[in-house]
Amino acid sequence: MLRRAVKGDELGIHKLIVELAVYEKEPDAVIVSSEELGVHLFEDNICAAFVIEINTEIIGFALYYTSYSTWKGKCLYLEDFVVTEKHRGKGYGKDLFLKVKTEAEKLGVKRMSWQVLDWNESAIDFYKSFGAELDPEWLNGRFSFE
Repeated sequence: MLRRAVKGDELGIHKLIVELAVYEKEPDAVIVSSEELGVHLFEDNICAAFVIEINTEIIGFALYYTSYSTWKGKCLYLEDFVVTEKHRGKGYGKDLFLKVKTEAEKLGVKRMSWQVLDWNESAIDFYKSFGAELDPEWLNGRFSFE
C-alpha cells in the first residue's frame, strides 16, 4: 500500500533511514531520533513523506519538503528515497518516485530536485530511466551544526 505517512510511521521511516546510511557507507551519520523525525513530520510540518507498507511493515519511503529558488520560485526537494533491499526490483521505487513527482506537480512547483551519489550506478540508472537531468557541474556545500 502506497500512502502518505501518518503519525506512528516515524519508527519505520527511521529504521529505513539507518539502513540507507549503512548502504551509503555512513553508518554513524544519522543523529536524528525517530521522536524528532515524528515532530518534524507531523507537528512542525517541516517535511512530508510517502510510505509503502506491506503487512503493516514500512518497506519504503520518500521524504520531501518545499524549497525556494530565486530563479524559479517554489520547488520541491526530495531529501531521501529508499526501498529496503529485499523489496528492490519490484516496482515499489518507481511507484514512490512517481508519487512524489505527482505531488510536485499538484503543488505547482517549478522544479523537483534531489541528489544521488556519483558511485550509486543503480540509482543513477533509475533516475535516467525517467529522463532526469543529472548535473555534474554543481558541488554541494554545507555546514554541519551537530
